[in-house]
Amino acid sequence: MYRKPLVFAAACAGMLLFGIVFLSLGSVNNMLAGRFQLTENEIGTLTALLPFGILAGSLVFGPVVDRFGYRWMLIGAALIVGAGLEGMAFAGGKGWIQFFVFLIGFGGGVLNGATNALAADVSAGERGAKLALLGVFFGIGALTMPSTLALLSHHFSLPAIVAGIGAVVLVPVCYFLLIAFPPPKQSMEKFSVTKSFGLLKDPIFLFAGLALAIQSGMEGMSNDWMTRYFKKVTLANEHAAEWKTQLGLVAVTGAMVVARLVLSGLLKRVRSQIVLFASIGVTAAGAILLMTSGTYLVSLTAALLLGAGLAAAFPVVLSYIGDLYPQQSGTAFSTIFFIALIGNMTINKSFGALAQIHGLRQYTWVMLGCLALSAMLLGLVVRQLRHHQPQSSSANLKS
Repeated sequence: MYRKPLVFAAACAGMLLFGIVFLSLGSVNNMLAGRFQLTENEIGTLTALLPFGILAGSLVFGPVVDRFGYRWMLIGAALIVGAGLEGMAFAGGKGWIQFFVFLIGFGGGVLNGATNALAADVSAGERGAKLALLGVFFGIGALTMPSTLALLSHHFSLPAIVAGIGAVVLVPVCYFLLIAFPPPKQSMEKFSVTKSFGLLKDPIFLFAGLALAIQSGMEGMSNDWMTRYFKKVTLANEHAAEWKTQLGLVAVTGAMVVARLVLSGLLKRVRSQIVLFASIGVTAAGAILLMTSGTYLVSLTAALLLGAGLAAAFPVVLSYIGDLYPQQSGTAFSTIFFIALIGNMTINKSFGALAQIHGLRQYTWVMLGCLALSAMLLGLVVRQLRHHQPQSSSANLKS
């Protein structure tokens, strides 16, 4: 028999690894650009490959965990991430870097989806708050890469630090082996691929997926391009140390960690739609401040606002999905992450091409445009929930 606190801790450990994955490329893109003489467009290709790997992992995990359970999928995904990080540290060519970036993304995609579904499964009645708390561990993992690189770059080479972080995955693997997990939710006879695709017919599910596609694109741009933005725009007129560029990324992810920790309590008392639209306003304020910033400290403040504003959408929207589809949470989360990551790939690659032509300053304009679309789609989600089974939707909107 499994114990919910231990299982939730396993989800948090897996999400911490996914945080490392999500920030891995943004943390080392300056290192890779220098080692392989990459252009902005080539970096854009890498930033698209990472979510493409996450996309592939997201497609795999849902039906598998619904049918077979979580343990071995989490273990395999963690080991794949570790292998990818080791490869990124020591690869000798552009082709190998592309392969290992994809590999890291694939393992991360499995971890992201499976840990969210697992946390939702053991958090009935408080999914919004628990998923926000789970997101805190994403932020802790995300902070691991840039903060470790910033702290140790004076003493060790960046490849050596990345390799050391890759070895850390063995710790959660051991934990996954020791604890009991919830049993599979579906027998082979009950599983249906057609039923999985049928989720897209639900307007709530479709609008939520599109909203998260834009949200994922904004998070991907911020995580993958923030160090580059600080290097090429904020600190363009000075020969900045590596730690100063990494601090911009630390500000984004650190603010997201703190905001999600606050949200884990706030969502128990404040209606979720209020939190959603307030977060959009905070993100917009950060983008405008970064656009008009003339100093390093003001840019750091803007990065803090961006991270805080981006914190709410995923845990809140995923709590709606968990409440609506408790008996096929793996498949539902798999499908919605597929949609979200298509948005991440499209927005990241498009921004890479745009930055190659017009410069990295376009980041703030792209963010503001994405925010406008996100607000419209989230409004449609909330509206549909109000018309979907009044008692259930009321619980959803308060979660």
